Amino acid sequence: MKKGIALLLAAGSLGALAVPAAAQEFTGPWIAGVAGYDINEAGSSQDDGVNVDRDQNAEGIAYGVGIGYDVDMGGFVLGAEAELTDSTADSDYTDPYTNFGLGAVDAGRDIYVGARLGFKATPQTLVYAKGGYTNARFNFIGTDGTTNYDTNIDTDGWRLGAGVEQKLGTNAFAKLEYRYSNYSKGELDFEADNIPDSDRFDIDTDRHQIMAGVGWRF
Repeated sequence: MKKGIALLLAAGSLGALAVPAAAQEFTGPWIAGVAGYDINEAGSSQDDGVNVDRDQNAEGIAYGVGIGYDVDMGGFVLGAEAELTDSTADSDYTDPYTNFGLGAVDAGRDIYVGARLGFKATPQTLVYAKGGYTNARFNFIGTDGTTNYDTNIDTDGWRLGAGVEQKLGTNAFAKLEYRYSNYSKGELDFEADNIPDSDRFDIDTDRHQIMAGVGWRF
């Protein structure tokens, strides 16, 4: 009898341990490689509706790496994440001083830090929304009417997005997401010339990205 009770207690203990593990499919640190379509264009205050044939976009492929940490709260998942990407996006240099409020540009590195909140559509499928701060760098060719520039411009903005993450086995996962970024402040970066950066100025640049990723949760 005592032996039977002991076996029941042991089985109950294992079951108690198994429930939290099953409920925490999305808990822990993760790392992922990401890549996708990247388009940068004039914001609403910079759009050029007169010269409709002018190239207003810088399009290409964004690629990089992201890291994060999630806490699975049962039906919902709360997480923090950071990402570093680069991009092949560039604009048409045939009209170098008039593109979408920044001049002609090549898109460069982008640093993102933010949070995400998701709900589990299934035990292995997470649907989430995200948001945070983004700092993007562009190689800038432009003019202020007196001086021509060929240098970097660092921009500050915010990002919102949404996506789906799917578990692939125990630790691997894949995800697909859309994100929108808007950059409202910029400064010219003269680090290579040992000159202080310019004063911050107002800009209005939009960024749309469709990104896929494959990662590993530890």
